[in-house]
Amino acid sequence: MIINKKYIAEFTGTFALVFCGTGAIIINEQTNGQIGHIGIAITFGLIVSSMIYSFGNSSGAHFNPAVTIGFWAAKLLPKKEVLPYIASQILGAFLATTILKFLFPENINLGSTIPTGSAMQSFVLEIILTFLLMLVILSTSQGSKEIGIMAGLAIGSTVLLEAMFAGPISGASMNPARSLSPALLSGNTQTLWIYILAPIIGALLSVIVWQSQQK
Repeated sequence: MIINKKYIAEFTGTFALVFCGTGAIIINEQTNGQIGHIGIAITFGLIVSSMIYSFGNSSGAHFNPAVTIGFWAAKLLPKKEVLPYIASQILGAFLATTILKFLFPENINLGSTIPTGSAMQSFVLEIILTFLLMLVILSTSQGSKEIGIMAGLAIGSTVLLEAMFAGPISGASMNPARSLSPALLSGNTQTLWIYILAPIIGALLSVIVWQSQQK
């Protein structure tokens, strides 16, 4: 993998997403709920928007393996870029969680996404959440220049919205990299398959719908 600005952008953006997003979850637990569920959802939405505006022109601002796979399926990303993008995202996520574990060694879950209901409930939720998120990403990133300017706000708002209503049940991950590093470094791997498989399925389904609108 040749290190270039696209991979650095994906690494940095995913690092920021995981550090701030899961960091908000951890700090909320450490401070007996001072941030709150709404604050956590806002944190995720704002950091996603900020990173899109920071790195959108460099890499397309995926910060998510499911999104990268979706862009490849939509023929918007060359096959040779898929693994470097995903590797960069995962490395960024692991660095973020490693730092958070160092800062908060007593925290058990490290911001892991863990279903509060049944596994199937969260699996279906994560498919639908990622489907909607990917649809917004494709529609804004591939639209007119005027629409593209609003991409960061639209995508960040979608993340905030979905985290707001679905977070208490599934964690509203929508992102395998975001769930992978906290799960592995905390040992919460029992339901990790949900957060790897469901977002990829949701993203691929979204590509089908998006492509049907391009004909």
